[in-house]
Amino acid sequence: MTEINPREEKGKEIALKSDLIRVSDYHYHVHSQTSKRDYDVIKTVTNWTCNCADHVFRHVCCKHIHAVEFSIKIRDEVREKNKVTIQPVIIDSCLFCKSKEIKKYGIRHNKNYDIQRYVCQDCHKTFSTNLGFAKMKHNPKGVTTAMQLYFSGESLRNVSKSLKLLGMDVTHQTVYNWIKKYTELMGKYIEKITPQVGDAWRADEIFVKIRGDLKYVFALMDDETRYLIAHEVADRKEGHDASSLFQKGKEVAGTKPKVLITDGLHSYSEAYRKEFWEVDRTKRTLHIRHIRLQGDKNNNKMERLNGEIRDREKVMRGLKKKDTPILKGYEIYHNYFRTHEGLDGKTPSEACGIKIAGDNKWITLIQNSSTEVLL
Repeated sequence: MTEINPREEKGKEIALKSDLIRVSDYHYHVHSQTSKRDYDVIKTVTNWTCNCADHVFRHVCCKHIHAVEFSIKIRDEVREKNKVTIQPVIIDSCLFCKSKEIKKYGIRHNKNYDIQRYVCQDCHKTFSTNLGFAKMKHNPKGVTTAMQLYFSGESLRNVSKSLKLLGMDVTHQTVYNWIKKYTELMGKYIEKITPQVGDAWRADEIFVKIRGDLKYVFALMDDETRYLIAHEVADRKEGHDASSLFQKGKEVAGTKPKVLITDGLHSYSEAYRKEFWEVDRTKRTLHIRHIRLQGDKNNNKMERLNGEIRDREKVMRGLKKKDTPILKGYEIYHNYFRTHEGLDGKTPSEACGIKIAGDNKWITLIQNSSTEVLL
């Protein structure tokens, strides 16, 4: 008979009540069951430590450490249960009669690439489909290669030059038109998917130049998965109402964070009081606004994201307009296509339980986005 560990049982009870707050990857606040204080559970190189008497003086794995371990396990199980896999689109029915009795019927040779043809066994009609890339002159692989090159850091003109090596003679304006078209298409599809983000969110701002004028990009990111939840462009830093950013964040995530980490900018404090503050302490989001260079309260993850945006802006020599599709496109690239070493080679979307299958993820996402439009 397995012996019941009372500390594990109490830890499980704390985790199920969500009576703990994740401050960072290595730091949790666990509320005491017998007093109003919170205990700090911190991860070292080898294990978790707690500042409660049970762990400090008895040197045992206390209920607060067990609570953190159970909380992590529960969160992983929820993500696995709600996991979304975006599969490549497979043609399995006739475009005319919707019959499933179809088979391949040769290849349609276009000027720049080939498309598979099908024949229906019921209505005997032949058809071909190029979902997501209909009436496009160039190969879907070439189009998606251009987008990958651009968001990886190349300029529009360099992308155009690189495509010539693939036999594609396109202008930099054509590349921009592709980015604009598919960013809008994928953005509408992604809006309907809810990422399983964590309990701690970070907000920060970075200045950019739009037609020579100084503007600010306010961004909201999940601390655990690095998922860029929302962003907006503001005319000024001080006095900007960031509540719309937090509203959008709640809409995208379908929830609100337990911890909000920002710098001391007054705009964040005002927006926090509007969107996250609650009279009930147990429902209130903890606002950490004293950022340090070192320790748990550093803003390194957010600064890394700002560096990505800054690198993209330098290549472009500034943005051309406030509602540019480039920022939305980079948000999609950051979340769904760019792998991160801090996530063990996963993308933020994969860390949030959203996986894109297929050899070419761009094509998979574009085709699914196009299918959604047709429906």
